[in-house]
Amino acid sequence: MSIITGTRFTEKLKASSGEQWNRVVTHRFTKELAAGTIDREVLKKYLVQDHRFLDAFVVLLASIVANARSLSDRIPACQFLALITAKENTYFERCFESMNCSSEERKTIPDAACTTGFCNLMRQVAQNGTLGEMLSVIVVCEWTYMSWADLVKDVTVREDFTTYEWVDLHSGPEFEGVVS
Repeated sequence: MSIITGTRFTEKLKASSGEQWNRVVTHRFTKELAAGTIDREVLKKYLVQDHRFLDAFVVLLASIVANARSLSDRIPACQFLALITAKENTYFERCFESMNCSSEERKTIPDAACTTGFCNLMRQVAQNGTLGEMLSVIVVCEWTYMSWADLVKDVTVREDFTTYEWVDLHSGPEFEGVVS
């Protein structure tokens, strides 16, 4: 927190993004995902894109671990890295299996422009960025996920794991602890 104002710097950045932040965290996609009404093809395409994003995210998170100043600073990032490469990656694999989306089919789905751009950003920052720049990219990404998941977690329909587990992965005390 800022000693002078009592407001966290990240909160100031969020406030300065204005309506764009609200559009991101209240997007139709998140509402339909929580309601369990999202079109399966839309979800499948999203999950393919997000799984591709996961690899670059792991590279960035590993760079944060390597560049952290001390063991106590590394441990939370290591724990998050373990969560991402285990529980979240397993979620993706289970979803693809339940949607009959083979690795061959996934290879035929082209990257969206935003996937390419954000993956390139994460890899570039991981390779050439400062620790502060790396943390900035991680915070924006994960805070966005946490914010929309927090808005829908109490109304999420719990009938299909492909929808409700995505909300569960991005909400709750464990995830909030990583983001903060």
